[in-house]
Amino acid sequence: MIFDLEKISREMIRNGTWKFEGGVFYQALRLPNGEITVAGYDGENFLLPSGLGKGDKEFVEEKLSFILGLDTDLDSFYAEISDSPFAFLIDEFWGLTIPAAPGEYQALVEVIAQQQVSFDFAQRTIANLVRIAGKPAGDIYAFPRPEEIAKLSEEKLGEAKLGYRAHYIKNLTALYLGGKLNLDLWNWGVEEALSYLTKFRGIGKWTAELFLAYGLRKNAYPAGDLGLRRGIAKIFGKSVKEVKERDVREIIEPYGKWKGLLAFYVTCYDRKTELERKVKIQNRRKSHG
Repeated sequence: MIFDLEKISREMIRNGTWKFEGGVFYQALRLPNGEITVAGYDGENFLLPSGLGKGDKEFVEEKLSFILGLDTDLDSFYAEISDSPFAFLIDEFWGLTIPAAPGEYQALVEVIAQQQVSFDFAQRTIANLVRIAGKPAGDIYAFPRPEEIAKLSEEKLGEAKLGYRAHYIKNLTALYLGGKLNLDLWNWGVEEALSYLTKFRGIGKWTAELFLAYGLRKNAYPAGDLGLRRGIAKIFGKSVKEVKERDVREIIEPYGKWKGLLAFYVTCYDRKTELERKVKIQNRRKSHG
């Protein structure tokens, strides 16, 4: 299967920790010893800085594979949806995988930043936070460690324009550093993990479901998400008000091990069509101006 790095990067959170340049995806990463490195993948080969030991090379390659979803069996997924109302998504997003965060803590912060705001606005606030607290690595940054965010004053954190979400991030960071919030849920079942995470203030069901998908690559999806509901509505010719969370689950759940990936494709379809709609409106205004 050929993965389309350009499409994958287009759906990633533009947070300043990566770049797609000359057909190569580059990511700033922290090595196990705390040092920061920048490594790339060109669709066939990993591009690693010289001087990395064997262990660090394996670590970086595993991280890049995880971030880009290089072990995703897209051929099987496409076969699964080829005779369904979602078949048109194959041509639309051929080669697209679900991007993931390099680490669980980063995933939680980025998911909280997306609460109750548009994806575009959330991306800007996350990029602000990365510039304020992250560490430069050439022209990109390493995502801030929890210790670095914990040191920020409420005022400094406010400069990221996160609004009330800054308070959630600050509190959950303290709990995480204090060992009271466990994000190492790799071996947990989805329902068990959801039940655990939603006990913490600032982590609702939507946040927990998105965290499991984006941070741990669990087969989960936020069924109540507006973009996902809107995408389903467009595909099935309904109004978004007609599509409730339970309707999304009734449609997506039968796809079993592919339900998370399908939900992501539907969400990407909604983003694409919403952008096209906004561009049309802007063009119309210009022509009438």
